[in-house]
Amino acid sequence: MHILCKRIYPDVIKFYLYVFEVCKQNLTKKYFDILYESAIIFPFATSGCIGECMTLAEKITHLRIVNNISQEQLADQLGVTRQSVSKWESGESMPQIDKVLELCELFKITADELINDSIVIHRGKKLPMSIGEDIKTKYFGTDGFRGEVNKTLTADHAYKIGRFLGWFYGNPKFNSQKPGYRPKVVIGKDTRRSSYMLEYAVAAGLAASGADVSLLHVTTTPSVSYIVRQDCFDCGVMITASHNPFYDNGIKVINANGEKLEDAVAFLAEAYIDGDLKKLEVEGNDLPFAERGNIGSITDYSSGRNRYIAYLISLAKHSMKSLKIGLDAANGASWMIAKSVFDALGAQTFVINNNPDGLNINLDAGSTHIEKFCKYVKDNNLDLGFAFDGDADRCIAVDENGKEVDGDKIMYLLSCKLKEEGALEKNTLVTTIMSNSGLTKALKAIGVSNVQTKVGDRFVFERMQSDGYSLGGEQSGHVIIKKYATTGDGVLTAIMVTEQVLEKKEKLSKLVAPVKLLPQITRNVRVTNKAAVVADEEVQAKFNEVNKEIGDDGRALLRQSGTEPVVRIMIELDSKEKCEEYITRIYNVIKKRGYVCE
Repeated sequence: MHILCKRIYPDVIKFYLYVFEVCKQNLTKKYFDILYESAIIFPFATSGCIGECMTLAEKITHLRIVNNISQEQLADQLGVTRQSVSKWESGESMPQIDKVLELCELFKITADELINDSIVIHRGKKLPMSIGEDIKTKYFGTDGFRGEVNKTLTADHAYKIGRFLGWFYGNPKFNSQKPGYRPKVVIGKDTRRSSYMLEYAVAAGLAASGADVSLLHVTTTPSVSYIVRQDCFDCGVMITASHNPFYDNGIKVINANGEKLEDAVAFLAEAYIDGDLKKLEVEGNDLPFAERGNIGSITDYSSGRNRYIAYLISLAKHSMKSLKIGLDAANGASWMIAKSVFDALGAQTFVINNNPDGLNINLDAGSTHIEKFCKYVKDNNLDLGFAFDGDADRCIAVDENGKEVDGDKIMYLLSCKLKEEGALEKNTLVTTIMSNSGLTKALKAIGVSNVQTKVGDRFVFERMQSDGYSLGGEQSGHVIIKKYATTGDGVLTAIMVTEQVLEKKEKLSKLVAPVKLLPQITRNVRVTNKAAVVADEEVQAKFNEVNKEIGDDGRALLRQSGTEPVVRIMIELDSKEKCEEYITRIYNVIKKRGYVCE
């Protein structure tokens, strides 16, 4: 059979399926189950493909969703449990060969189309634009469109973004859909008072352009990314300003792959916001409105959030019954989710800042204000703790002694974990230029390389994608474990850190002890014009002077924030006093030049 296969059909798997379909009456199911387990599961589960690809799990999910079939209904038709379907769709297990053939018959596709990762059933096409590689966006930064509500970011902006997305994802010019296709968009939000206003505005714009909208309500950014991928939405929208104060908000757009929106699409969205329809090649004064039965629907989709919670729970291999775990929800999006996950895993949970009122998100709470939580963990004799930010895409840990374990130390711990499991691709960790030099030294000692990018988890993920790395993140607590997510996920990170603590039967403080961080101080300076600050000749002269004095003993950084009207001054040196002195010298020049907001 193998000789015949090599001559006639170079792909052994396809040949076995072909024989089974034609001659299945003459062969036992047991024999083909063995062939399926050995020849299909392992090659298709572990092999990558060049260019676009779509896994069996993604195809089953997509076919179910587009045919308006629930997991329960599909399970009934196939004679299996709903849990089996859920595991197929998450990639935890594969359907038996007879169920593969039943799926093919049910959805009217060939076995090759279903199991061959290189055959994509549905994907948006690349944007056919020639506007240059270096696209400059006006409103969208590294984390979406963000600013103070009703000053920088208004309900009108939100409505227009919705109008654009509904039009764009339903337009055959930009996507693979047929004319008349109704885009599907999922929306989540954090707990800010303004999030409700912006959510409704985006949803109204989407429906007016003919898109069907599903509302996850209050949820985390990584949950939106997960649901977009799993349920084959055209895109997702998260209403959040992450770690910013309550009066700021933002609109993050997530593409069909669960990744941040491409600059080219953001460029077109901004053209619509500014009324430049020529860039969209649209005649008239506005995008076309959907009419009558083509107007989009807006429905509840809280079940998606619940399935994300179930997904997180499924990733843990150990019971956490022996642990007392503290959680700081920052009065943000994780206020229900984090506790639900750790409670389900058996931990004794101690939660603070889980009473959002719309105005207290990140207020002296969460991953950016860790001091009180450190004391809370120590005073309550907890084993460890985790603090999240407003949308829970980042996580900072606290050890049993009440000491902060920042993103650098977390990434070291996870590098050790993945390396031991043989899952740290190319034995490399991707970080940003903000990561401490002490991390690089600790990684080198265990044989792990460190490549760095510009600041922003978006740039970290892009490097991971382009070079095939499996782990990356930022000192601030954004950690991306590519096997499980396409964006930083604070709760997922907390689970993986706890898993390593249980696996090694060690305290968190001991697991991260090899990382000896140099004193590093960052001052965030709110300014009137951040671009003007970094370009100012006097500021640059003082910065260069400081850099020269530091020499090889440390380093200095002056950069614009990608999400706030802020410049960040960072000094890393073996003396905290010297760090403060150098920061003050640079700050004084910025203030003298009139940039500082009092």
